[in-house]
Order: sequence, then C-alpha cells, then structure tokens
Amino acid sequence: MPIKLPHTKQIILPDSLNRNTVKLIRGGKPYFDLLLHLINNAKESIHLQTYIFDDDETGTLISDALKAAAKKQVAVHVLVDGYASQSLSDKFISSLQGAGIQCRFFEPFFKSKQFYFGRRLHHKIFVVDARYAVTGGINISNRYNDRPNKPAWLDFALYIEGDMAKALCILCWKTWNNFPLKMEVTPCEEKDIHFNFTAAETCQLHMRRNDWIRRKNEISESYIQMFRHAQSHIIILCSYFLPGKAIRRLLKAAARRGVKIQVITTGYSDVKIAKYAERWLYDWLLRNKIELFEYQPTVLHAKVSVCDSKWLTIGSYNINNLSAYASIELNVDVMNAEQAIQTEALFKTIIKDDCKAITQKQHDQTKNIFKQFTRWCAYQIIRVIFYLVTFNFKQRKMGIKNTA
Repeated sequence: MPIKLPHTKQIILPDSLNRNTVKLIRGGKPYFDLLLHLINNAKESIHLQTYIFDDDETGTLISDALKAAAKKQVAVHVLVDGYASQSLSDKFISSLQGAGIQCRFFEPFFKSKQFYFGRRLHHKIFVVDARYAVTGGINISNRYNDRPNKPAWLDFALYIEGDMAKALCILCWKTWNNFPLKMEVTPCEEKDIHFNFTAAETCQLHMRRNDWIRRKNEISESYIQMFRHAQSHIIILCSYFLPGKAIRRLLKAAARRGVKIQVITTGYSDVKIAKYAERWLYDWLLRNKIELFEYQPTVLHAKVSVCDSKWLTIGSYNINNLSAYASIELNVDVMNAEQAIQTEALFKTIIKDDCKAITQKQHDQTKNIFKQFTRWCAYQIIRVIFYLVTFNFKQRKMGIKNTA
C-alpha cells in the first residue's frame, strides 16, 4: 500500500528553479561511479525510478550498494517499469526486500487478469537526500556500463545539486503514490535544505514532463519552442529519431530560415527495425538541408539537444511519437549558456572523432529498390507499433500492491 505521510497539503511541483549547480555526465563508468558515490554517502533517503533494471553485473553492483545503504537506515525506494524490467528474478527482488528496500513494478492504467493497456515508466530519476539528483537516459544494465572490451552505449545524464533535486524527490513520491489528486506532505518538502552556491555557479533549470494520462506534454512543447525560435543552430543526439509530421514541419521551417540543424543518430541500433525506419526518413532530412551523422563505436542511446549556445534539454525523451504520446518521460531544460557551449563542444568532438557523415551522395550509394522498400515497410510498421506498443500481456507482481 502507498506509504502514509504526516499532514495534508496539496503538492505543487515547481517547473522552474534557480538554485542549482549541474554537470553533464557521460554514461558508462563515470555514471555508475557517481551513483555508487551518492548511494554510499546517502544519509536519509534514496529514490531510484528507472525503465530497465537488469539482474546482471551492473544491476548487482547497484543493488548491493542500495542494500548496504538500507542497512544503515537509509530509506530506499525502487520503482521499475513492469514491462521493461520483467526479467528481474524473484530471488533478486526478494534480496532487495529482505534488506529493507521498498520495491515496486510500475503498471499501466488499464489492466485485467490477462493484459494491460497504458503508458510505460520511461523516465530515469535518481535522488539522494532531496539534495542530489541524476536524471537522463541511462538504465541500470550492463549495456550502459563500461566492461572489459565492451564500451558502454553512448548516453548522458545530468547531475544536479540544488532545488531541482528536491522537486524531483517530490515527483518520485507522487509517482510512488500513484499521483493522488491531493497528497500529504512528503519528507522532501519537510526538509529545509540550504545551498551555498555562488551566483556564477547557479543555473536555472526547468522540469519538463510528458504523460498523456496526466495531460502533460511539456517536453514536446520544449522541442516545439526550440525548433520554432532557434536563431542560429541546433545539435540533436537522439537514439530513435522518428519525428512526427508536426515536428518535421517545424524542422523544415527552421532549416529554411537558415538555422543549421545537425542530427546525430546511431549507426548500430539495438532495435533494427527502428534503424531501417530512420533511414527511410534520411531522404527527407537531407532534402531539407539537415546534416546527418551516424555514431560508429557502439549503440547511441542519448537523448540530448542543444540550441543556439544558450540552452539544452536532456532526459529520457526520444523525438518520436512513442515518447510524445505513450510513455512517462522526464527532461530537464538547462537555461545556461556556459553549459550549452560546453555541451556543443563535446558533441562537435563526437561528430569529428566518432561519427560518419551521411551525405546525399553517400546515402544514394546505400539505396536500391529492395532496401528502400524494406525501409518504407519498417517505417510503416513502426508507426503502427507506436500506437499499439502500450498493449502487452500483464506481468507478474513483486508480491506487493503495484502502482498504476
């Protein structure tokens, strides 16, 4: 059952907060080293909400640290998606619960004994003591960690210290308690946290959410504003780049008014049909003067875009209709020129060192009637999947009431 909290008060999530410091964290060892550091130094509470939590070496590494924190009387709450994390073994779950960790599967809105229909918990949020937070596109799995002779998938997260961490803690409690219309005051709100940031260190952040059940379309709105009002340039890293018609119109309009748009996609995808579908769109993108690059070393899983050397958005949101209309997504908009410039420099290095440019000539050389037909079929299939993907056979429970 949802945990009962003292007092009664309407919770308001602030979407724009100024007292924060941030750092862009690359996936792999830097990301998991940061998580371990935060877990090991937690004093009061940990919230981990993620799409994928695998029962592998990386999952064990993080779970062992969480169990050690729980034994030190840190309150640990773990919420994972009931579809993407269904492979978690009963033994793995029991070991977490036996250590005093509160665990749940997130289940969709509509459900019966045989099936369910609804959105996925796709966001990735990690919060410690309502003071520190990490959010981005990185799941808890070997694929996102550096291993011997097997580098991690390319991904990024944002490390946050400040008011946004407290706001994300409140969001975690709301998600854990199934988004009640009126909710009691959370432990996060009762904490009076002081930060000693200088003016030069502080950064304005905006919390942006997509969740069709809650009528949240904020991340899509951020991208609409980016494409509509960009003046100079945009760099997009996106793992499953399949923009719908409305976004394509905005991209085309931005390119026509002289905005330089660079899109970095993956050269090798974990979802091959999605890559075929992406390549069906290459002709349209190149025809509209949008520069294309394919990342080569490994799978690209990042979801980051930066605009005009002024601001960037980072999180779990892919530029496609699944993220726009079906999944629970979280991005953070970073309104800070210094951070945007640093991020652009990093992305330009990735383009230079690790990407293959996709020119019209190069793309034409990969085309034939069979390949184009295959890509067209993949694109049409993906469009249908995006509407049906939330329908899946119901998964087992963790032995306690799951959130919806």
